[in-house]
Amino acid sequence: MLDIANDIRSLSDFKRNTSELLERLKKTGHPLVLTINGKAEVVVQGAEAYQELLDRVETIEGIQRGLADVKAGRTKPAREVLNRLRRKHGIPR
Repeated sequence: MLDIANDIRSLSDFKRNTSELLERLKKTGHPLVLTINGKAEVVVQGAEAYQELLDRVETIEGIQRGLADVKAGRTKPAREVLNRLRRKHGIPR
C-alpha cells in the first residue's frame, strides 16, 4: 500500500538518501514513487513485494482465462472429469 505522505520522493532526494530510503522500503514494504520535475516517473519496490505483485497478477490472469473458458463453453462438469480421472488412475469411489 502506498503512503502518499511518505512514499513519494524526488529522484534527487532518493539519490541523497538512498540507504535510508531503501531501509525504510524494506521495513514498511511500501514502494517508493520517485518524481522528476514534480511528475511521477519511477516506482522502486522491494524484490519480495514485486514477486508478490507478479504472483497476484498471474492469479488474476488465470481467473480471467477460466472465466473466458466458462463464457465460451469450454468447460466440463466436475463430476465427469473426476469420474474420468478415477477410471484412468484406478481410484475407487
